[in-house]
Amino acid sequence: MPQNEETSVTSDQISTPHSDEAGAVPPAIRAAASWSWRILLIGAFVAAALWLLALLKTIVIPVAVALLLTIMLTPVRRLLNERLRLPRALSAGLSLVGLIVVVAGLITLAGQSIANGFADLRTQAVSGFNELWSQLSATFGLEDQLQSYSQDILDQLEAQQGAIVSGALGAAATAGSVLVGALIALFCTFFFLHDPRGIWGWIVGLLPRSSREQVNQAGRRGAVTLAAYTRTQILVAAVDAVGIGIGAVFFVPSLALPIGILVFVGSFVPVVGAIVTGAIAVVVVLVSNGWVAALIMLGVVLLVQQIESHALQPFLMGQAVSLHPVAVILAVAAGSYAAGIVGALFAVPLVAVLNTVILYLNGHDKFPELGDEDALPIRWRAADAPPIRLRRGASATTGAVTETALADVGSDENRDAPEGDPKR
Repeated sequence: MPQNEETSVTSDQISTPHSDEAGAVPPAIRAAASWSWRILLIGAFVAAALWLLALLKTIVIPVAVALLLTIMLTPVRRLLNERLRLPRALSAGLSLVGLIVVVAGLITLAGQSIANGFADLRTQAVSGFNELWSQLSATFGLEDQLQSYSQDILDQLEAQQGAIVSGALGAAATAGSVLVGALIALFCTFFFLHDPRGIWGWIVGLLPRSSREQVNQAGRRGAVTLAAYTRTQILVAAVDAVGIGIGAVFFVPSLALPIGILVFVGSFVPVVGAIVTGAIAVVVVLVSNGWVAALIMLGVVLLVQQIESHALQPFLMGQAVSLHPVAVILAVAAGSYAAGIVGALFAVPLVAVLNTVILYLNGHDKFPELGDEDALPIRWRAADAPPIRLRRGASATTGAVTETALADVGSDENRDAPEGDPKR
């Protein structure tokens, strides 16, 4: 017994300093340290993911564009496939060809309008600049300084010939990258339209079996959010383009169509795009018709943007993405800082999808009407393949599933799913 007591005392003496050290650190400091290393790990993972995306931007950007095009073209593909009974592959191909024809037509019309309108605009701008320069030269005697500046510019151009040639070669390489990206985007868009459910099933099938169903349901809700955002943004951009284009008709009718197309494209960058393209429209009217017309055009632009920001954005965009305007502005700013125009374009839909997915994974379902009955497809089955029926109780070692799950593959029972759901 004395030996046991001595051993007990020795153990207490040894363990006492450790407990004293643990008690000396306040609980708040211990909690902060515990959170710090977790935040550092998350930050390292995010930084690595962003670095990898930047490295593969030639592939990532076309795939992202293909996703948006797929969302826009899915109603057309469904109309051709389900209403007109065309094969799924033909419906996807016709939808894509129709988009190319429409875009080519708009570019042709805009190009003709720009060629015709900017000839007159250039003449007016040159005459206005010459008149202004004549007045300044007569008042301040700037002709000698102009000759000096012209000679300095020529000298700089001669000294920078190598840099100019290198810039031209870089522009050619950029044009080649854009062409490759466009081909990748069209290729991916076709297959996303033709077999979205099979592609999604293949991606989810790469994950561990225990997490597949939860990721599947979260991905379905993210796709619905992306579809709602895309439809809403198209409507908002169309309102901006029509309003500002109608205002431009009264001052620069030959450039009204190019201005409308520019505003429509620019409005896909929330908040910032409409402001920049509206400012361009005001500058064009200023050069063409003077200050009074420019002020009237500025009023038109401000009126359209007020209608957008106070009527369309709160009701439509708020319901589509459930993001506060502050979050939208910060997302656009962060995206433009990280990846320029492309980052500003994709920042808000990315944040909206992540918001929906993270909320679902944490127990908050924004789309409870979707349910969770939708089973994943068999990864190697084509979208238009006939359903497979196996006997109940098939051997688990063969990888077969029940008749109920297989009957869903290739069937049309899911055509009433919400817009953007991958199973459509």
